[in-house]
Amino acid sequence: MTVIGCGHLGATHAASMAEIGHEVVGVDIDNNKIATLRSGRAWFYEPELDEMLARHVASGRLRFTTDFAEAGEFGEMHFLGVATPGMADRDDYDLSQVWAAVSALAPYLHRSCLIVGKSTVSVGTTTATRELVQELAPAGAAVDVAWNPEFLREGHAVQDTLRPDRIVVGVTSAEAEQKIREAYQPITDAGVPLIFTDPATCELVKGAANAFLATKISFINAMADLCEVAGADVAQLAEAVGLDPRIGRAFLDAGIGYGGGCLPKDTRAFTARAEQLGADSAVGLLTVVDQINASRRRRVVDATRKVCGGDLTGKRITLWGAAFKVGTDDVRDSPALDVAIRMHAQGAEITVYDPMALETARAAHPELGYVGDALTAAAGADVLVVVTAWPEFRTIDPEAIAEVVAERVVIDACNALDEPRWNDAYWSLHRIGRG
Repeated sequence: MTVIGCGHLGATHAASMAEIGHEVVGVDIDNNKIATLRSGRAWFYEPELDEMLARHVASGRLRFTTDFAEAGEFGEMHFLGVATPGMADRDDYDLSQVWAAVSALAPYLHRSCLIVGKSTVSVGTTTATRELVQELAPAGAAVDVAWNPEFLREGHAVQDTLRPDRIVVGVTSAEAEQKIREAYQPITDAGVPLIFTDPATCELVKGAANAFLATKISFINAMADLCEVAGADVAQLAEAVGLDPRIGRAFLDAGIGYGGGCLPKDTRAFTARAEQLGADSAVGLLTVVDQINASRRRRVVDATRKVCGGDLTGKRITLWGAAFKVGTDDVRDSPALDVAIRMHAQGAEITVYDPMALETARAAHPELGYVGDALTAAAGADVLVVVTAWPEFRTIDPEAIAEVVAERVVIDACNALDEPRWNDAYWSLHRIGRG
């Protein structure tokens, strides 16, 4: 099999398919990425991935190329793992990489094969892909198209590929279904559910799943606002509500809101497609979800400005956190960095520390200040703001931090700190959703 596109999704999928016994060729147009992957390591951080890449590149079971002709001749099954970012001018997916990958591959598909999309896309993309393949593939080529969206969490992508909650595939033929069953048999034999649907349902499953997760996050953040004005504790509320098995505790952590390269743009694109199709109730619900999420970043900035007397100009603000979540160096649409940029724009002197994402943050926003350890970053700070819930921050000694800051004021925007320890050290601690 081949995997077209060797980013966060494609490189992980390629290595995982080699891990379960397949012969895999990864394809990308970026020579630098391919050179790095050929050396047996990823060009980004993902736990367990480098070890798996090194093992299967060394064995010869996994190799990487920029040659689509080689891929077309080799593959019986071609997974599309290219990026589908948000559009610059509207809330929709930019599918240009999907069309480019299919256009580059299709002319070389002389043998019977199956193209399987894994990228997150709008409903109707499978049909459009099939039409493009039929237009570009050699006459008489027997090429089928299915869709099999990923459900990966950054920081857990290897485990989510090898031991997922479910595998969902949209197919239109029995032959495609059989090929998928064979490809995933080592995983499904371990008890992972394999669900076959029509392509439209499959495409909507991914969007609906992300929309529901986004809704849970925005719901608990709305409850945090209510708890603050009512004098209640959102953490205790979440624990109690989450014990109901119909609701569940996951994704009920109040804080700075969701970010990253998937959930924000997926929710907006899903909403845009619903609007195009006239599904007004879905549009209304998800528009509010997105609005609540956007408001969280503003609230953190507002809270910081308030403790600074209403003006951030010249204030020294230290932010602990840059990654959009724990366990990754990814800063795409990071709420943490967005808060930093907003404060910087209001005249604050910003210093950022993150245990993993300093270099990616520095590359994205060199105008901010960066320091390589939490204690040094806090030196001289008028306010300390915790914006990514790294476990390290819970274990830091607040007395040691108190020795270097200008003021003992901390805003815990993601409920990451050990509250009693910071209170005992005489910090003025401000938390999300705590009245």
